[in-house]
Amino acid sequence: MNTGVAASKATEQAEPAKPGRAKAIVSGLLPVAVAVTIALLPVPANLKPNAWYYFALFIGVIVGLMLEPIAPAAVGLVGVVLAGLLGLVERKPSEAIRWVLSGFGSSSVWLVFAAFMFSLGYEKTGLGRRVALTLVRFLGSRTIGLGYAIAFSDLVLAPLTPSNTARSAGTVYPIVRNIPGLYGSQPGPTSRKIGAYLMWTALAATCVTSSMFSTAMTANLLALDLIKKTANVEISWTQWFFGFLPVGVVLLLATPLLAYKIYPPEIKTSKEVPPWAAQELAKLGRPRAKEIIMAGIVIVALVLWIFGKNAIDPAMVALVLVCLMVILRIIDWDDLVGNKPAWTVLIWFGTLVTLAEGLSRVGFAVWFAKYAASLLHGLAPVPVMIALLTVFFVVHYLFAGTMAHAAAILPVMVLAGASVPGVPVGSFALLLALSLGIMGILTPYATGPSPAYFGSGYVPRKDFWILGLVFGAIYLAALLFIGIPYHTMCMR
Repeated sequence: MNTGVAASKATEQAEPAKPGRAKAIVSGLLPVAVAVTIALLPVPANLKPNAWYYFALFIGVIVGLMLEPIAPAAVGLVGVVLAGLLGLVERKPSEAIRWVLSGFGSSSVWLVFAAFMFSLGYEKTGLGRRVALTLVRFLGSRTIGLGYAIAFSDLVLAPLTPSNTARSAGTVYPIVRNIPGLYGSQPGPTSRKIGAYLMWTALAATCVTSSMFSTAMTANLLALDLIKKTANVEISWTQWFFGFLPVGVVLLLATPLLAYKIYPPEIKTSKEVPPWAAQELAKLGRPRAKEIIMAGIVIVALVLWIFGKNAIDPAMVALVLVCLMVILRIIDWDDLVGNKPAWTVLIWFGTLVTLAEGLSRVGFAVWFAKYAASLLHGLAPVPVMIALLTVFFVVHYLFAGTMAHAAAILPVMVLAGASVPGVPVGSFALLLALSLGIMGILTPYATGPSPAYFGSGYVPRKDFWILGLVFGAIYLAALLFIGIPYHTMCMR
């Protein structure tokens, strides 16, 4: 009798697992099927076969990242190793392995890693809890108030911080990461209470502020240099600022509210939390020595990120301060090597940087941009600008970060627009550059801070991709339908 009951229970437990196993098999086979199907299609004209095969592999990796048959970091690692093994980018074995490992030399990758260490320092010293409690005490009665506080905090830092990874992942994220726990919201089943909303709002806001100022993101400065060399057009800080102002004001004011409506938190008001936060702050008492040291480290980081960009790279600043945190025992070495999310994001983002750079190296990115531009000749100036801006924006799905995107595609698009009679080259080039920040919302790897927010675990993989698509469409629409009329009529 007991055996029968046990068998019955085993059957009940086994049956629901079948759909899960079937889903896992499909998730594993679909990326391979997509890659093989694309590879078997005829190679387009003026494109080398290895570039087409590499593109097929890259799309397979993207599908794998969406479906996650295995961990995302493992998907990226498998993709880059396979590309190196097949010699799709570099044929010599010594060059192939050098390319495979090249992404781990990216400063953005190590800035994101350092952001996790800063977050750990905030947590271990208690500084993060103190700052979070202070923010919640004054603004925590309404969730949307916290959303706007996060957005405006990023805005204040943006004009002076030329690395959005340093600004958002290194400064804003460690603070925001401490807020959800005060409301009982953790990654997983309780993430939608408030944590998911705050994380998405922080990322979306930094994408907007990255487009608002030429000094808010390193890729913006590269874009200015490329535009000057390609079109002989110089763009000043004020021209950039006023060029994005109508779009930026609308998007910055709308972003916390859009996130609140599209991806609503379960906790919308909590009048009892601010008084509780005040009580908890009182219990904490005066800041302890390690909190003061951690605060000093953060201030030093901000000062060097803002004023020391010509003397020391932002990633070097972060790594020096991580070393200092270990030396001063803010964090232990075991904390550093045992921080699985940090190392996972480092491997994941490092491999994706390599894979995305491979698209440019094999010539696919430039070929695609030129092909898309060639289809537009003969159209009126405004439709050409809309089409080229849209292509420039959407093709960012193929890039990890905005530096490589700007370097590979921006000059091609500027020249394509300049070849069409009637297109205002200066305004068009500026619009292309202005889109670099807001396109960072598209994917979990689209801009430097993205891996930190994705790696927090608050926004599930499926939600991240869907939200990226929705917000990307909104941001692009604002640039097209506010930015283009404004530039063609008022900025000439």
